[in-house]
Amino acid sequence: MLPQEIIRRKRNGETLTAAEIATFIRGLSDNSLSEGQVAAFAMAVWFNGMDRSETVALTLAMRDSGDVLAWGDLGMPVADKHSTGGVGDNVSLMLAPIVASLGLAVPMISGRGLGHTGGTLDKLESIPGYNVMPDEAVFRKTVREAGCAIIGQTGDLAPADKRLYAIRDVTATVDSVPLITASILSKKLAAGLESLVLDVKVGTGAFMAGPEEAETLARSLVEVANGAGVRTSALITDMNEPLADAAGNAVEVLHALSFLKGEKKGTRIEAATLALAAEMLVAAGVEANLQSASARAEQAISSGRALERFACMIYQLGGPADFADKPQAYLPTAPVQLDVLAEEAGVLSGCGARGVGLSIIGLGGGRLRPTDQVDHAVGFTGLLPLGSRVEKGTPIARVHARSHDDAERAANELRALYRIGEADEGSRPVIIDRISS
Repeated sequence: MLPQEIIRRKRNGETLTAAEIATFIRGLSDNSLSEGQVAAFAMAVWFNGMDRSETVALTLAMRDSGDVLAWGDLGMPVADKHSTGGVGDNVSLMLAPIVASLGLAVPMISGRGLGHTGGTLDKLESIPGYNVMPDEAVFRKTVREAGCAIIGQTGDLAPADKRLYAIRDVTATVDSVPLITASILSKKLAAGLESLVLDVKVGTGAFMAGPEEAETLARSLVEVANGAGVRTSALITDMNEPLADAAGNAVEVLHALSFLKGEKKGTRIEAATLALAAEMLVAAGVEANLQSASARAEQAISSGRALERFACMIYQLGGPADFADKPQAYLPTAPVQLDVLAEEAGVLSGCGARGVGLSIIGLGGGRLRPTDQVDHAVGFTGLLPLGSRVEKGTPIARVHARSHDDAERAANELRALYRIGEADEGSRPVIIDRISS
């Protein structure tokens, strides 16, 4: 069928067949479609949506546009997790080695920072030598040796998604649930997964600001992934404040090591990480229920096994062999550090989490343009959680900056992002909802 006929049918709100979608994606992959045709298709989907069968077909066609990995020789369940992005969200750095130490293989394809959110690859690139784009042989060896490997999307995995996303990015069609769903899942399915857990963020620091849109996306992802043959569940989690007490690149790697050493007990990020680990273990058939799975994840941390897997992954992908023992000898450090002091007494009762992410970009820790270089050393540490009682002059965070001017500006921005009230308004649970079908 002519591509313009496929575009016309979707423009008119008709349901496309799997064959029509596969034909269009082949044209996208071999560059026989013009950018105008691809943009028109994306806009037609943005306006008219896609039903479940169409979104499954689109996901599978994009998955099959490149290599699809197979892991049958490992002899263990192959699983992964995906987050829709937030601020201070370094869960992947801890979660992958935790579940890898409990018998799962985790070939995790991750991304760079997008908008105000941090990128897992940017965090890992703060480690000298760590190769986020290894060849397939190294990728496979790392998964065999460490149980997990966190890398970037290679040109051979779901290449159709790369071209489609680039066009969506400049045609105001990024925020289409079917296109988001296919983009996320095509890369995950190309990695050869048997099960997947999704972390869909909602709040001031998330792309999905409201609960209804977060639930819509979560249900789409779960239904389409299960329809494509991958056991999938999703947690909707709170992103109305930074998830960790650190936000940046190198500072989040240090936080991850502290977490894996058992130093972050009782925190919101521990609750989120253990819940996601439990979901992964149950979906993979390693544990029968979420309670026992969460307990095993805690044991993986307290025993040191998860930290060992993290250290092995770093080494296998080119990082220092002793990185976990002395990370500060390797990670970049910002020359200026400045405490952000509360201007009045009270309780931290609100946070513009998106602004925290934007402030990190302003420090150089993110990108304004795709070609920008990231300063891995800058960011915030010591971020107090909402509900904390402070006195005037209490540090609510520390800025890590390249210059005194940058530090002062970021400190003023952060102070303005936090609301100090007279009473504790009660903490929000980090896990808001669970969707399994």
